Amino acid sequence: MAILEEPIKEVLTIKNYVGGEWIEPKGEIAEVINPATCRVIAKVPLSSESDVDEAVKSAKEAFPEWRRTPPLTRARYLFKLKELLEEHFEELSRIQTMEHGKTIDESRGETRRGIENVEVATGIPSLMMGYNLEDIAVGIDEYVIRQPLGVFGIIAPFNFPFMIPLWFAPYAVATGNCVVIKPSSEVPISQYKLAELVEEAGFPPGVWNVVNGGRAVVSAMLSHPDIVGICFVGSTPVARDVIYRRCGETGKRVIAQAGAKNFLLVMPDADLERTMAACMTSFYGNTGQRCLSGANLVIVGEGLNENEYSAFYKKVVNAFVESASKIRVGYGLDESVQMGPLRDKSKKERVVNFIEKGIEEGAKLTLDGRNIRLVGDWPKDCFLNPTVFEDVTPDMTIGREEIFGPLACIMRARSFDEAIEMIDGNPYGNAASIFTSNGKWAREFQYRVRCGNIGINIGIVAPIAFFPFSGMKNSFFGVLHGQGQEAIRFFTESKVVIQRWF
Repeated sequence: MAILEEPIKEVLTIKNYVGGEWIEPKGEIAEVINPATCRVIAKVPLSSESDVDEAVKSAKEAFPEWRRTPPLTRARYLFKLKELLEEHFEELSRIQTMEHGKTIDESRGETRRGIENVEVATGIPSLMMGYNLEDIAVGIDEYVIRQPLGVFGIIAPFNFPFMIPLWFAPYAVATGNCVVIKPSSEVPISQYKLAELVEEAGFPPGVWNVVNGGRAVVSAMLSHPDIVGICFVGSTPVARDVIYRRCGETGKRVIAQAGAKNFLLVMPDADLERTMAACMTSFYGNTGQRCLSGANLVIVGEGLNENEYSAFYKKVVNAFVESASKIRVGYGLDESVQMGPLRDKSKKERVVNFIEKGIEEGAKLTLDGRNIRLVGDWPKDCFLNPTVFEDVTPDMTIGREEIFGPLACIMRARSFDEAIEMIDGNPYGNAASIFTSNGKWAREFQYRVRCGNIGINIGIVAPIAFFPFSGMKNSFFGVLHGQGQEAIRFFTESKVVIQRWF
């Protein structure tokens, strides 16, 4: 077997980064496993409440001086960080593949999207500007200024270990706040390396802190009186019942981006070749472990008679299954691989349970991903191949619940309106796409569908850094979203000044 270029040569000892110092907390240690090779690549501390308190204390002490730092000066730290991220681009990307399992191309895309958020935040001197109006009454002027609030907590998921904290942290520090980041304990290495580059960029101690751990760290952040707001990305039950609820109880600002069940509609006039290419990356990119992954492919028969619809349905299904069956699965550092493993054994078992549930409920298993075929001789513990079910209905478990794996459900809709009802009947509202050449259908779709991110002939509806990452229904809890102008508003308060001089 060829030896692939791995930047992690020996088992790393992950530390917390607090107040500009590297701290190794006492207590339990967890292992970080490369899911493709099943080898231990790092050991990470599971920090305690006192570790969180130290980080928040450091951030709170740094806040007054950081707030007084001119926005242009704050931006220069971010320019330096961006420069360092570009220098370490390939290393950071390969680390993501090793700790998460995604392909190297997917990791490079994640690194680029993370850097773009840093780049957007460097525009803070303009982005943070307020507004004013003279003579709201005779001799009286009024204006709005945006001011930072203090210390924010960022609780990150496992599926995008490098990028997702950068949806929030650059905007928080650019606006004059300080941050405490809790990476997922499953994938802490990206944020460990990022903190090293933050230190090299010269950020003042306490502005950017990283505390590793699990639920104890999350609970401590949610209850800490000196954390003014929380940014979270994860599952809907945690977002709604833990993060959103406890932030409400303690008066914290909150962005809680949650789960998804994304529908992709294929209309009779769709460009089938391009549609299939978009669907493969949507359903099977990142091994289906993202909140923008395609879940339900709805083949719509609007305007077709029964015979025409039957032929169209078979044509789409055959093209989808043929494309899915050709996806090359293996270790993501192999440039020829198109899909990597799931993050760990338990996540694979979860998807296998959904496959078994789909069979039990009467769906047709057209492509069974449990028949594992790999590029290379790797342990199969965390691997699945692409799976396809037909004859899925919206009330089935696999058609209703978030699976978070490489499993596609194919559904039938005789009309456009029936397809819209399917989407609206699902409790999630993260993303939805339509593939069509008809402008009327496209406009009706974007107008009527209750989802935060809408794709027109787009399989992965991922907003670029200067647009918000939206969400509706059970996919989002809060008011403002991450990225761009909405992040600036979230991390600042609008202070209104009305003045008159005698």
